[in-house]
Amino acid sequence: MDTYPEESDAQHSEVTITRALPRHVAIIMDGNGRWATQHGLPRVFGHREGVKALKPIVKESARLGIEVLTVYAFSTENWTRPPAEVNTLMSLLEEFLHQETPELKAEGVCIKTIGNISALPEPAQRALAWAREETAKETRMVLNIALNYGGRDELVRAVNRWLSDPSVTSSGKRLDALTLERYLDTAGLPDPDLLIRSSGEIRLSNFLLWQLAYAEIYITDTLWPDFTAKELAQALYTYQQRDRRFGGIG
Repeated sequence: MDTYPEESDAQHSEVTITRALPRHVAIIMDGNGRWATQHGLPRVFGHREGVKALKPIVKESARLGIEVLTVYAFSTENWTRPPAEVNTLMSLLEEFLHQETPELKAEGVCIKTIGNISALPEPAQRALAWAREETAKETRMVLNIALNYGGRDELVRAVNRWLSDPSVTSSGKRLDALTLERYLDTAGLPDPDLLIRSSGEIRLSNFLLWQLAYAEIYITDTLWPDFTAKELAQALYTYQQRDRRFGGIG
C-alpha cells in the first residue's frame, strides 16, 4: 500500500492508493502555453516542460499497476496553430521517443498510438514505428499516445473501416455498438475509467468521445508542466471515492 501526503489548506491528511485502481486512465495534458506565459517564456518552453512532466507520470502509473495510460498529445485541431509551434511539437515527439523508449521498454511499457498517424511528418512516423516495434512485446502497461487525434474523426474512420470490410459488405450486417468498437482506434483496450484534465478547463475537447461515456472525471487547476505523481495520486484517490453506477442505481 502506497501513501502520499495530500496538500490542502483545510487539512493535511494522507492520500492512500489501494488496489481499487482504474484499469485505464486518460489524460488531457493541457496548460503548456499558459505555463510558459506565466513564466515569461515562449510557448515552446512550455511544451518542452510538458514533455518532461510526462515521463514520471508514465513510470508511476506503471508502478501502481494501471493497465493503460492514454495521453492527448496532438489533436486534429492543433494543426491550426502557427507552423513553427507545430514543428516544435513534432520535434519534441521524436526527441521523447528516441530518448525514452529504451527506458520505457525496460519498465515493461508497450507504446501504442491512436489517431490518423499517416498525416504526421515522415520523421515522426518513423520514430513512432520504431518505438511501437521496440516495445511491442511489453505487457506491464500500455502507453497510448493520441496524435492527430479527434473523437469525431475516429468515429468517421471507424465507420468507413467497417464499410470497407469485405465480410460486412458481403453479409449485409447492420452496424451495432459492439461491432463499431472493433473498428475504433482503441479496439482491444478497456474504456477509460478515469479522465484527468489539467489547467482547469472543463470540456472534453473532442477526446475519446465514445470511450469516455462512463468515465469519472477529475479536473485540476494545475498546469500540465507542474503536474506530478503526487497530483496523480490525488486524482486516483478521488476516483476511489466515486460510486460508479453506469446508469444503474448502485
